[in-house]
Amino acid sequence: MCNGCVQKEYPDRGNTCLENGSYLMNYRCCASCHQRDFVLISNKATEEEDGEEIITYDHVCKNCDHVVARHEYTFSVVDEYQEYTMLCMLCGKAEDSISVLPDDPRQSAPLF
Repeated sequence: MCNGCVQKEYPDRGNTCLENGSYLMNYRCCASCHQRDFVLISNKATEEEDGEEIITYDHVCKNCDHVVARHEYTFSVVDEYQEYTMLCMLCGKAEDSISVLPDDPRQSAPLF
């Protein structure tokens, strides 16, 4: 991972969790070849561990194959919620939780 390639390390992305793709707004340029071109995805792997799906891949420079950042995305179901997390020097850090029920109990108004 290369902090010279990004404008800000691990920017806070709120609840925006990317399963694939790249956050190019945070990409400065390749610190190795100094080109600002597309970032490719390589070494993508998916594994399941204890009911949690983990997707990892590398963001690499299109021109020189320099590794810009390592991306990790996780998905799991905990109780009645789908939990998402993302951690990547380029794309940032984020967490999200969505109810699997039609109406999210956290969004309902109290009766009294």
